[in-house]
Amino acid sequence: MSERQGIFDTIAESLAPVHRDGHKFLFIGAGLALLFFLIWPPLAWILVVVTLWIAYFFRDPDRVTPLREGLVIAPADGCISSVETVLPPPELGLGAEERVRISTFLSVLDVHICRAPVAGRIVRSVYVPGTFFNAALDKASEENERRGFVIQKSDGGEIAVVMIAGLVARRIVAFVHEGDSVGAGERIGLIRFGSRVDVYLPPGKHALIAVGQRAVAGETVFADAQSDEQERVARRA
Repeated sequence: MSERQGIFDTIAESLAPVHRDGHKFLFIGAGLALLFFLIWPPLAWILVVVTLWIAYFFRDPDRVTPLREGLVIAPADGCISSVETVLPPPELGLGAEERVRISTFLSVLDVHICRAPVAGRIVRSVYVPGTFFNAALDKASEENERRGFVIQKSDGGEIAVVMIAGLVARRIVAFVHEGDSVGAGERIGLIRFGSRVDVYLPPGKHALIAVGQRAVAGETVFADAQSDEQERVARRA
């Protein structure tokens, strides 16, 4: 293989495909850009940049998910904004026992495809209309528009993942529905633009990730239900 071919291969491998939900926005952006090249080229170049950004936002890279019973995998790319022990929202039907909630904040630069944290069957899918506060705020979990999935594992335990709209996000797209079976790391939804995703661990289980860390959807291990390890202590260096 020549050096030129190697460079092109490297570039091609670094480009992620665009999810089908973004295709219509790409077509609109590209169409408007072509139109304005005939009418007013300066605006056309701005539309080209916008179209490229749309392709970047809707990118859908493959991920390599660790498969072992008990592992809870990150459902979203982004920064861990909080790890707290809280009562789960009543609409999820998880009972009145406190659980560890891991919250991931997604900026407009993060991949916005959300993935299942565990394998199992979706026993509840709940949509809650609400406000559009900054998704980084704690109250976003209770007051913002959201879509929650409760996944029942093969051992009967339940884990919830909630996709939360943010200050800019106005659309949550679900790829799965009640009764569907999902595998760990499988794509379950998309949140358009800045947002947040919460995971509620089984009662008594602790997070193996700390506030400020970066999570990679479908790859980063959030928790291990088969481990008795306590919550990890971390520091920023």
